[in-house]
Amino acid sequence: MTSRWTIPLLVLAFVAFYLLPLGTHGLWIPDETRYAQIGQQILVDGNWITPHFMDLRYFEKPIAGYWMIAIGQAIFGENLFGVRIASAIATGLSVFLAYAVARRLWNDPRKSFACALVYMTFGLIAGQAGYSNLDPQFTLWVNLSMVALWFAVDSTRPRDRLISWAVLGFACGMGFMTKGFLALLLPVLIALPYMIWQKRFLELVKYGLVAMLVAAAVSLPWVLAVHAQEPDYWRFFFWHEHIRRFAGEDAQHGRPWWFYLPLMVVSSLPWAALLPVAFKDAWKNKRHASIVFVLLWLLLPLGLFSLSKGKLPTYIMPCMLPLALLIGHAMMQRVEQAKTSALRFNGLVNLIGGSAALLALVYFQIKQPFYENEPQHLALLVVVLLTWIVTSLLTLKNPLKMWAAPALAMGVLVLALPAAMPTSVVHNKMPDQFILEHMDELSQAKTFLSNDLGAASALAWRLRRPDVTLYNTQGEVKYGLTYDDAKGKSIGLADIGQWMIDARRQGSVGVVMRVKDSDESHEMDALPKDAKRYDEGNMVILIFPQIAP
Repeated sequence: MTSRWTIPLLVLAFVAFYLLPLGTHGLWIPDETRYAQIGQQILVDGNWITPHFMDLRYFEKPIAGYWMIAIGQAIFGENLFGVRIASAIATGLSVFLAYAVARRLWNDPRKSFACALVYMTFGLIAGQAGYSNLDPQFTLWVNLSMVALWFAVDSTRPRDRLISWAVLGFACGMGFMTKGFLALLLPVLIALPYMIWQKRFLELVKYGLVAMLVAAAVSLPWVLAVHAQEPDYWRFFFWHEHIRRFAGEDAQHGRPWWFYLPLMVVSSLPWAALLPVAFKDAWKNKRHASIVFVLLWLLLPLGLFSLSKGKLPTYIMPCMLPLALLIGHAMMQRVEQAKTSALRFNGLVNLIGGSAALLALVYFQIKQPFYENEPQHLALLVVVLLTWIVTSLLTLKNPLKMWAAPALAMGVLVLALPAAMPTSVVHNKMPDQFILEHMDELSQAKTFLSNDLGAASALAWRLRRPDVTLYNTQGEVKYGLTYDDAKGKSIGLADIGQWMIDARRQGSVGVVMRVKDSDESHEMDALPKDAKRYDEGNMVILIFPQIAP
């Protein structure tokens, strides 16, 4: 492969695998509908300082990630593509950073392409690229800070070094405004031991001050503005989102310390079988400065995330770029040396996985079908699995020429899988499509009600109406509901009867309910019985007509 084709191929893969699927499926609840609505509310209210979720103060995260989602909707429209484009672009820029830092590390276009392609087609990375969330954006800023750090320590000219440290500071500032203090900690976690090992501690102090000043210049205006607008923001954000989540016994998403170890393997598919040789090569070259830096970049954040009480799979996304560097380097070493065993083994693992998935699909379709009268969706999933199998066979047959075939398998999966989802999943997890079908009737309602935050935010986003009353649910907006101006935004089961009477006297009422268990059935039973009703999966839309005053 010549160097002139590497960038065009990556751009083509970005368009095909990341951009094309963005508008092909509804918004997943609860995350995508939440972020879509928060971004939209910035445009509706014009408040670019304090995040609000359905008219409620929402201090879970800082503002920059919501800015990007809002800008995406401002440019491309308040639609599926506009909501997700920030994640896709952030991931695409991270792919470019993988290429750039690999080129700086090894000055080999083929290795640079391999590292970028591996990163682009990691299952976790590719899956999140089309998902409206803050993790791809935060990962971009962490990746930029680490890449800038390597360029800084690898530079020989003071001017280049100064620019790199300034870029690091900018990335830290943006990362801080996207997800918080972790963006400031991670570069220090890597830079401090590396620079001490290199006996360059004074250089770290000198140029680190530059990075700190740039980070402050980027973030301080918003920090002061949000404090002036909402004095309780930093108390809640620091203690609830950092201290309690990291060390609290009641932290959200509690997991054991080893949770991320098997997850790293799964997240590395379809390249996971190359992990042993990647770490073997890294150990052999453990005295090389570049490999030490990459290992610190991978292992220290992974250790920090493992210590946290609260864990989600996407938290380890900042660890995936250094892992791609190790895998891409090890893979190209074997291609150059015509060593095929590790490449064949990776193809074999993918073949076994794809074949097992196809056999499981056939088995369940016979015993307990996922798809009922959905031949097109079923056929699309079969195509995805067959692509996985065929590319694995190509890797087994000619690993030196077809080493990149697993990337195509993951690309096809990311491109086609959302459209291949069973209707049961679409109905239960993507309510905005159901709401879209009944927009004409819902838009005529005076008041809105929902018993589920995901469904409520989908309704608010589709109608551009954040004034949805929450029925017998609070969840993550519990803090926002404590403010005086939030009174009436939530109604309990005991008071729903009178609330419905009062609301219907003012006009018709649109209700979106999620009914999947006995508690939610009780919520449905407490509502009047004279509504026009539409059902889809466990989602229910009710249109209550106006009653006489």
